[in-house]
Amino acid sequence: MDTFAFLRLKGQRQDWRALHAALTAELAPERLWGAFFGLFGVGSDELLAVTVGSAAQVEETIAAAQRLDGATCLSALPLSPTARPTTAAPLQREGLHVLRFFAVAPADYDEFVDLSRTAWETFETTDAYRAEPQGLFCQPDPTDEDGAMLLVTWYDGLGSWQASRRPPAAARQCFARRGELTRSTVAYATRLIA
Repeated sequence: MDTFAFLRLKGQRQDWRALHAALTAELAPERLWGAFFGLFGVGSDELLAVTVGSAAQVEETIAAAQRLDGATCLSALPLSPTARPTTAAPLQREGLHVLRFFAVAPADYDEFVDLSRTAWETFETTDAYRAEPQGLFCQPDPTDEDGAMLLVTWYDGLGSWQASRRPPAAARQCFARRGELTRSTVAYATRLIA
């Protein structure tokens, strides 16, 4: 099974474009699952990325990110895929990508994933908006009672994101229970770098 990693890089007098160029120079193209620049909650001098590979490759990627010239690695978090993605193929779809972190007790990971999977059955099939969860990841070896989970969701735009705050009733019930399992959350509105 592939391992993933979330990276948050901050440039020292560089914007996200320069960070993206530096990171992609270090990685084989197939190891970059997605790179994102911020719309809300992410500085213009920051780059968010999710990489993929074997456990050894992910460790190499994190080490490379931590030594990038002109950049500071603010976060490097190994992740394991859960319900999605089902392949390691890089993201391609243009639009809004929301990266939402959840602090969840590791004992609740399975229920959180099951609730998400069930909610998606109606969440992504409604005609009220266009949205598709791309990946739900968990921290494989949490070091405290709160583990990190990362959800990456595609929307065709901010209007769909706003409309999706009122999902179908079946999804809403699952999301409410998922909220009870969540100790804290933070989201970043981004665009995929094509």
